[in-house]
Amino acid sequence: MLLMDIVANTLQFLATAFVIVLGLIGLAAIIMFVIDRTQTQDAVRRNYPVIGRFRKVFTELGEFFRQYFFAMDREEMPFNRAQRDWVARAGSGKSNTIAFGSTRNLNLSGTPIFINAAFPPLDEQATKTEPLLIGPYCDEPYDAPSFFNISGMSFGALSKPAVRALSRGAKMANVWMNTGEGGLSEYHLEGGCDIVFQIGTAKYGVRDLDGNLSDEKLKQAASHPQVKMFELKLAQGAKPGKGGILPAAKVTKEIADIRGIPAGEASISPNRHVDIANVEELLDMIGHIRKVTGKPVGFKTVMGDFDALAAFLDLVVERGIEHAPDFITLDGGDGGTGAAPMPLMDIVGLPLREALPIVSDLIYERGMRGRIRLIASGKLITPSDVAWALAAGADFITCARGFMFSLGCIQALKCNKNTCPTGITTHDGRLQKGLVPEAKSVKVANYAKSLIHEVEIIAHSVGVKEPREISRRHVRIVKSSGVSIPLNKLMPRPEIRGSSK
Repeated sequence: MLLMDIVANTLQFLATAFVIVLGLIGLAAIIMFVIDRTQTQDAVRRNYPVIGRFRKVFTELGEFFRQYFFAMDREEMPFNRAQRDWVARAGSGKSNTIAFGSTRNLNLSGTPIFINAAFPPLDEQATKTEPLLIGPYCDEPYDAPSFFNISGMSFGALSKPAVRALSRGAKMANVWMNTGEGGLSEYHLEGGCDIVFQIGTAKYGVRDLDGNLSDEKLKQAASHPQVKMFELKLAQGAKPGKGGILPAAKVTKEIADIRGIPAGEASISPNRHVDIANVEELLDMIGHIRKVTGKPVGFKTVMGDFDALAAFLDLVVERGIEHAPDFITLDGGDGGTGAAPMPLMDIVGLPLREALPIVSDLIYERGMRGRIRLIASGKLITPSDVAWALAAGADFITCARGFMFSLGCIQALKCNKNTCPTGITTHDGRLQKGLVPEAKSVKVANYAKSLIHEVEIIAHSVGVKEPREISRRHVRIVKSSGVSIPLNKLMPRPEIRGSSK
């Protein structure tokens, strides 16, 4: 009898609770109905109260459902599942072999196909890539050990644990790390890796109170033995003609102190260096920074105006090869960033696939191929991408988003909202706890080492002993007809000026 009473009371309680819940749901629906019907901003909600709200929910969830359930391995943008999975396996130190057959469509126009050699070198005949000197006319030239390195990502755009993990991983893999335009922090230095100090248009980290370049702070930055080079950022691929954008929510006091700006206010950089308005001033600035720091100096840009670059290189020839920039970093118009206007992200700046061979030829034509090192950047996250860039004329490759994937990035596309679920691009302490630098640094190092190793495999397959020997004759490019043509015929090297046939 007691048991039956308990059951009956429980059922009665559940029935009462159910009625209350239904009542609350009904009340909420009535309130939303009234709100939707009376609001004037959303026509769908006004015409279809309550039900119209699901449209926004489904729209926001659509990108995630496509990523996990509907998109094929090679379909997604900006990076597809096949690319992300390769990085994930590489970062985990697992075997990156696949079975059955490739899912890549080799008939698409523009696809590079590497030409295997009839008699490739034996494994024991192959060699590792040797260090390459940058800045022979500097007081402190840099013998860069790796052809694959970490591109510019600032502390601010990235979280503290992300920067720490990258710094430690870079040291393990013996690659350099670019600070990005946000200045040099203790977290960049703590891993002990080589550092490239990027100077953005706002000159964060090396500016005086008025925002001008400070020689004193330049010397201070150069005094760190880990700082090997300085890079003037003229433009980046995701937003040519627009300075860096760091939302106010991400400008903490610590970040503001490093940059030399007010905390809690959006960090908007000028769209170009106010003290560099022409090629003469650019070359003068490069020389000035090199004189003050004693270290190699170059610049980062996106190709649009080839005439301007040609005029700059002609000026170098006129002044003398010792005045040349020590390197040029070429970013593709298809590059990425934490925050950029959509029109600039979509349609401004030439993609790297088109620009890199042309820029390489402009340097080669003037006899400066060995003097000005060419660094390629922009969506180069897999071995085939990197091997193509070397063949097209790059001396080095830098990568940002590949290393973000190695940190655990899931391409949530929330970099500009301070809500990154993996802790990489957020300053929310709760979300940052998911990123443990000690663990992620190993993945960073594994990714770099695996990529370098597999580029070496490609090099050996095409018949050369190390990656920098890959040239245009080793690559064919698929045309719209589906037939491929050698890259060295599609884009032949020009003659060096003043040379005889």
